[in-house]
Amino acid sequence: MSQPPSEKIAALLKLSHDLGREERDLAILGEGNTSCRVDEDTFLVKASGSSLANLQENQLVLCRFSTLLPLLDQPEISDAEVEKVLLASRVDATQPKPSVEAVFHAYLLTLPGIEVIGHTHAIAVNQILCAGDGPSRQFADLRRFPDEIVCCGAKSVLVPYVDPGTRLACAIRDETVKFVTAENRPPRLILIQNHGIIACGGTTGSVLAATLMAEKTARIFIGASLLGGPVSLTPQNVARIDSRPDEHYRQKMLKL
Repeated sequence: MSQPPSEKIAALLKLSHDLGREERDLAILGEGNTSCRVDEDTFLVKASGSSLANLQENQLVLCRFSTLLPLLDQPEISDAEVEKVLLASRVDATQPKPSVEAVFHAYLLTLPGIEVIGHTHAIAVNQILCAGDGPSRQFADLRRFPDEIVCCGAKSVLVPYVDPGTRLACAIRDETVKFVTAENRPPRLILIQNHGIIACGGTTGSVLAATLMAEKTARIFIGASLLGGPVSLTPQNVARIDSRPDEHYRQKMLKL
């Protein structure tokens, strides 16, 4: 097993601190978690009970994919057994326990092109995700303006509320498989009802951009709702922005 390169550690810590900034309303206290792929066998993930805002290197845990991924086939496993697997997944047994959500990080990091994950409890997005199926589905399936498409993709995965941990990881896997089958690409944004959001990307910059744009979009969505909207872009509008060469170039230059 290779040790994490220092540049990956530094990049993941910076992302964590950026997501944990109090004024951004994305996560407080121990909310949220981050991860990145190290190699085909291992990934780094935030330790349980640590804070994104002041995460330290010794609070990043190097875990094995091979230990955690089998939990996706055991949705009814007991909490005690999950604890044992989480601890067993550590490459270094002296490191702290990884987040209970490490299982969904392990799964998402196996998707093509996904190298970094950021999970937060963004306030404005959660206002929508706590408002029932109608607003949640509209927010996930439709798009309001071009930069939302550029940063968050043409559509998002929507996952119903499930108990955090292995059951949630299984639900995320199931909904993501449906999305990939329909869209022929992995999602940039996953929305979990009554819980929060997951941004997926090839770089820390793409994960931060998707998270910030999702929160901006949620504020616009809520504000437009008060004025009789929101009015969403047509499928043709969305497809056009999603396929424009200049937007692809902008994504490349912004490392999205």
